[in-house]
Amino acid sequence: MLIVMHHKAGDKQINAVKEAVKALGLTAAPIPGSERTAIGVLGNKGYVDDSTIRDLPGVQEVIHVSKPYKLVSRDFHPRNTIVKVGTVEIGEGRPPVVAAGPCAVESEEQIMKTARAVKKAGAMLLRGGAFKPRTGPHTFQGMREEGLLLLEKAGKAVGLPIVTEVMSPDTVGLVAEHADLLQVGARNMQNFDLLRELGKIRKPVLLKRGMSATVEEFLAAAEYILAEGNHNVILCERGIRTFETATRNTLDLAIVPLIKELSHLPIMVDPSHATGKRSLVPPMSKAALVGGAHGVLVEVHPEPEKALSDGPQSLTFAGFDRLMGEIDRLTVFLGWDEKAP
Repeated sequence: MLIVMHHKAGDKQINAVKEAVKALGLTAAPIPGSERTAIGVLGNKGYVDDSTIRDLPGVQEVIHVSKPYKLVSRDFHPRNTIVKVGTVEIGEGRPPVVAAGPCAVESEEQIMKTARAVKKAGAMLLRGGAFKPRTGPHTFQGMREEGLLLLEKAGKAVGLPIVTEVMSPDTVGLVAEHADLLQVGARNMQNFDLLRELGKIRKPVLLKRGMSATVEEFLAAAEYILAEGNHNVILCERGIRTFETATRNTLDLAIVPLIKELSHLPIMVDPSHATGKRSLVPPMSKAALVGGAHGVLVEVHPEPEKALSDGPQSLTFAGFDRLMGEIDRLTVFLGWDEKAP
């Protein structure tokens, strides 16, 4: 339920509504706006009788929200959320952000070389995997803490915030200490203990859509993080599993404008994992941005043919440089360069 207060409602009236909500055994979550305050009601498992609330002084409207996600919904929070990662702002009205780097950190030489190349080409974030969830136990699982420290070192060396995956609740503190943006991979989208732990910190979180997750399940996963107090969440479409086998996954670009209708959270797209084919990454990156995505994650490797993880979908340095040139031209053509505040 969402309680919309009159624009002239004062603190006394707002507090009276909060107490009325508390008397129902529910939680009141004030949502200050530029013109008026709204109060979200959390904790109900069904319809709430609003008879003790709707006629209170200062209440303009009571809206019943049936969605399983509330804090991520535009019903509760109509204004767009801008998430700040280091000095980079991600969200509506900001120029699109490109995060680039290898699927996995393999050595100091590899990550430093890649960091310099993507920075020179215009990337705004450095991505790289230290803790790697792999389908098979005998494949490269990442350098773990050593890889995390190398990624941090590379990011600082070139002046880029870093994004890397966190896989378990007990490593959230470690990763948050060194990374600027914590990624939840597709396999962990419904790892609810992990989501709750990420909700207790204030570092921004990049939440990837599960391989078979519906839009409702995707947004409900984000709700777990916001419900614990962390509102700095970026959603990420990375392809879903369908009957099609020509690409690694099926990139669902329709989710981008749909998410923007349903939620105030920013959304990015990962065309590398979605397609699994190097040749498809540039066109789908551009398609994602034209479709309204607030940024893309692109895998880049100095020698993709030798990569320990996801080489076939990784761009070469030259390929990434060309893509960034094309994105720059799109930025000017569509006026994105004029959106920055």
